[in-house]
Amino acid sequence: MLNVPFRVSPMLASLIDRPFTRDHWVFEEKYDGVRILAYKEGTHVSLISRSAIDRTSRYPEIVAAVGKLRAVTLALDGEIVVFDSRGISRFQLLQQGRGRPQYVVFDCLYRNGEDLRSKPLSVRRAALEQSVKTSEVLLWGARLAADGKKAFRIASRRGLEGVIAKNLSSPYVEGRSPEWLKVKVHQEDEFVIGGFTQPSGARQHFGALLLGVYADDGRLRYVGKVGTGFDEKTLGSLHRKLQGLIQARSPFSSDLRERDAIFVAPKLVAQISYGEWTEEGKLRHPVYLGLREDKTPKEVVWQNSKWRRTQDRPR
Repeated sequence: MLNVPFRVSPMLASLIDRPFTRDHWVFEEKYDGVRILAYKEGTHVSLISRSAIDRTSRYPEIVAAVGKLRAVTLALDGEIVVFDSRGISRFQLLQQGRGRPQYVVFDCLYRNGEDLRSKPLSVRRAALEQSVKTSEVLLWGARLAADGKKAFRIASRRGLEGVIAKNLSSPYVEGRSPEWLKVKVHQEDEFVIGGFTQPSGARQHFGALLLGVYADDGRLRYVGKVGTGFDEKTLGSLHRKLQGLIQARSPFSSDLRERDAIFVAPKLVAQISYGEWTEEGKLRHPVYLGLREDKTPKEVVWQNSKWRRTQDRPR
């Protein structure tokens, strides 16, 4: 049988506030890239994003490398990344097309006719290491240390995005799970673009993007604006995308004090780095990194407990 008889949405990690150590858990590097499921069916390979978009044609070198693997059928889960000169994955480099994309594989869901999703992670990882020969294009997800707190110290020292903790006995389930947990070293997340401001001075196209996240009640909450991280090319391309989304009504549930705000339909997701959350629930020192074409706006539901506390205060 040359077909993988399923397509899945990826298993996602739940955010926690601090690192921990626990028996029968492993602690892996958290990568800053694009989540991709790779399906090898005979000589045919397809690369599918977490939002079910086919990205096969975008990464021909990765397709060729997966196609050369010996297994007849495979379903792999991993992240396509670009590393900087220090070996740190940077979403911005991938988004801008700078550097060589590599596929970091950390799970194997199907191999040679066997569905591995109900098997524990320890079995799936062994199948991965048996099936995927590492190369300049294909890598295994890196495990940092057996101790979770030590793994976090390593991630902090190296400047990694964070640590993913995984229960070795866990099956593979679609969606967010408490069996995979993530701890971030740097503050970096996705936000929905709900509008923009007019440019001032020498800047063209727009001044800043207005950002939001969806709360538990399904409403888009305004969390601030970002006006840095753009070059002229990015300003122009983003402005063209925004023009077709302009609408009269604000998509945000909260009031804005931006007099020159132009609102757009909440269709685009931006990757933003930032310093911290203010007491008012706004982003401090945000920097634009790129668009997330692999994520839908409704997926941008904030998990950070500090942000939740600011939203729960009486107004």
